Amino acid sequence: MVLGLSSSPSMALVVTDANIKNDIATSISHIHIANLSLTKMVHHAAFVSSTEAELFTIRCGINQTCIKENISKIIVITDSIHAAKKIFDSKLHPL
Repeated sequence: MVLGLSSSPSMALVVTDANIKNDIATSISHIHIANLSLTKMVHHAAFVSSTEAELFTIRCGINQTCIKENISKIIVITDSIHAAKKIFDSKLHPL
């Protein structure tokens, strides 16, 4: 997937991660287009759940990618299945 993405300037890859330590959430997202790292965002927040932090990180990555020109596909890679389930209704998207 990443090799195919590296040759296409119309596809964006958003890689996100969030964790909580001592009630401080750190969320990081990297945006790559055509094998170039365009954006790295780091956010900190206090007293939020891990799901909230992960959803925030995914949203920020998608928002930053949407302002780039000529992007037709956005691929989001995250390690949080419970946050992804909040985004997609499994009744509508069984896979």
